[in-house]
Amino acid sequence: MKTSITIVDDHKLVSKAISELIEGFENYTILGQLANGRELLEHLANKNNIPDIVLLDVNMPIMDGFETMKQLHRHYPQIKVLALSMNDDEETIIKMLKMGACGYISKLIDDEELKKALDNVKEKGCYYTEHVTNYLVTSLNKDGDEKKRSNILSDREEDFLKLVCTELTYKEIADKLSLSPKTIDGYRGALFTKLNVKTRVGLAVFAIKNGYYKI
Repeated sequence: MKTSITIVDDHKLVSKAISELIEGFENYTILGQLANGRELLEHLANKNNIPDIVLLDVNMPIMDGFETMKQLHRHYPQIKVLALSMNDDEETIIKMLKMGACGYISKLIDDEELKKALDNVKEKGCYYTEHVTNYLVTSLNKDGDEKKRSNILSDREEDFLKLVCTELTYKEIADKLSLSPKTIDGYRGALFTKLNVKTRVGLAVFAIKNGYYKI
């Protein structure tokens, strides 16, 4: 089965160019190309139009990426979202990740990097470019880092973080959250990067220290 992709971008030339790149990848197919979030939600009303991954432009008319991300996270949590933008400012990146985006890529991305991003989202549940990774690792270690770290966790990541502190295995955590083990692996990897830790113990220490879990 090919992994289905829907592109949401009001710039038709950009959408077309990305679509042509993806159609050239093995095991991927384009399910739809839409101009804004409202069109996407109308498109998703038909269950046959629900993709595995949405490439979502941040800046769009009628319904922008932030509002669209909120609606997707609420009504279609199974869809993985890669934010797509020309803008790489810190506030935008943090906001999209906090709202549940699996990664953040530039519209200027080349075909090799795009393929890598899609593969990582499909197999691991998330993808961060070197720029975003460096930003997360360096900025979260500045003054007030604990507050900043907490601010970039999505609701699902918070749920996962709380369960990490229990005796449940990762598979049992997946079952409890009604997610696949692969998705749980994605949350774990994303939190390792966001919180700059390397082990489950590190995640638990952070959770306890910041009030996500009380002993």
